[in-house]
Amino acid sequence: MRDTKESRLLLVLLIAIAFALITVDIRGGRNSPVDGARQAAAAAFGPIENGMSTAVDPVGNAVSAVRNSGDRHDRLAVMEKENAALKAKLGSDDRTRSRLNQLDKMLKVAGRGQYGIKGAQVIAIGAAQGFSWTITIDAGADDGIKRDMTVLNGDGLVGRVTTVGPDTATVLLANDPDFTVGTRMEGNDELGFASGQGDRPLRVELLNGKAEVKKGDRLVTFGSQADKPFVPGVPVGVVSRVDPSGGGLTRTLYVTPYVGFSKLDIVGVVVAGPKKDPRDEVLPAKPKPVPTPTVTVTVTPSADGSAPDDTDTDGQQQ
Repeated sequence: MRDTKESRLLLVLLIAIAFALITVDIRGGRNSPVDGARQAAAAAFGPIENGMSTAVDPVGNAVSAVRNSGDRHDRLAVMEKENAALKAKLGSDDRTRSRLNQLDKMLKVAGRGQYGIKGAQVIAIGAAQGFSWTITIDAGADDGIKRDMTVLNGDGLVGRVTTVGPDTATVLLANDPDFTVGTRMEGNDELGFASGQGDRPLRVELLNGKAEVKKGDRLVTFGSQADKPFVPGVPVGVVSRVDPSGGGLTRTLYVTPYVGFSKLDIVGVVVAGPKKDPRDEVLPAKPKPVPTPTVTVTVTPSADGSAPDDTDTDGQQQ
């Protein structure tokens, strides 16, 4: 439409009519004279609006999903971090409980033997000196640790200190082939020397070749002069095999150690020996024997006094 005087006059007229209709509609309220026209327009254009809304909504939902996906990803990442932290805490709690149990057992052993101990943690396995069975602990000269001190844990004899630094020390384990400790047998006091054999049982040579020994007998450390390198009474292990006596001067035993050398964590260095030999007081309580069940069969005679027939499991007479 061209911009002429007539077109401007028509535009002003249409605007005036629109304002007039709005004023009439507002004043009329529910009884507005244009209400019917408005309903007719709604009936005509409503389906079109609904169709357009249906077509547009999936796009809007998709845009919203893309917009919110970052938030959901962030929440998922936070949840994963919280889950990992919880698992780590649970693992840490399990490890803490395990260490507390080890410490408790070790303190009980020290109490029964009257040993003064310095607790330490294993921080390394093996040593730079070679392929010997050794561990490194986080206690050294600054903690009162000295060479040739006995090392134990809640199960028994671990080894002896061989090298000491300011903050750490090296311990030669009892299963090392270069390790030897004097032993005393529970009950009969037979003496011997135990030597390490790596991952095999300890080899013990009893000084009495005619000693009465059986599988299951237990040994403790005999002790050394001035308690170095070994204090007396520390549990060593249980006899697992006895070589036949050949009439020699000594007798050979094989002893399963109490200590698991491949899973050491908390240990104690004996910095003060007992005032008296604890003898067998430090050994763990012996397991109670399990009674063997016995079955008693009672034969009931038949009514006529004759012995009952023997029948097999199929009910056939023999």
